[in-house]
Amino acid sequence: MTLIAFNKPMNVLSQFTDEGRWPGLARWIDVPGVYAAGRLDRDSEGLLLLTDDGRLQARITAPGSRTPKTYYALVEGTPDTAALDALRRGVALKDGPTRPAEVAEVAAPDWLWPRDPPVRFRKSVPDAWLRLTITEGRNRQVRRMCAHVGLPVLRLIRWSVGDWTLDGLPAGEWRRL
Repeated sequence: MTLIAFNKPMNVLSQFTDEGRWPGLARWIDVPGVYAAGRLDRDSEGLLLLTDDGRLQARITAPGSRTPKTYYALVEGTPDTAALDALRRGVALKDGPTRPAEVAEVAAPDWLWPRDPPVRFRKSVPDAWLRLTITEGRNRQVRRMCAHVGLPVLRLIRWSVGDWTLDGLPAGEWRRL
């Protein structure tokens, strides 16, 4: 069995083929027979697991497995207790209510790498970092949850999936697990 952790940069697709102006995984990973265990949006960064084991892929991605996924989100605005409590209870999105999230306001991560392109900075609008753990994987879920409580996401980095983390893995690099 092969299991790979890849620190997916911004504007890279979670598929091996390029699409239009967006590059695919083949530009970084030359390991035959592996495929992404789940997806990470083009405009999101961080941990993407790849495997050649269908059972492991299903265990990671199946909705019933409730595999925890932890994200760091740079949000626009100042999180208040009401917004954080709403995320902790779960919010009602157009495709149904979300499961409760673990969420905390945190300092900017000390392991953070520069993003290309950089996040826009506005002096008149505060921003904050949140650490969120969810047990679902709906399309753009963290972004939609944060927007629902008035905290649009400026940058989103997946730190972990289950027990696997990005620890010590630079952006654009991969390692076998």
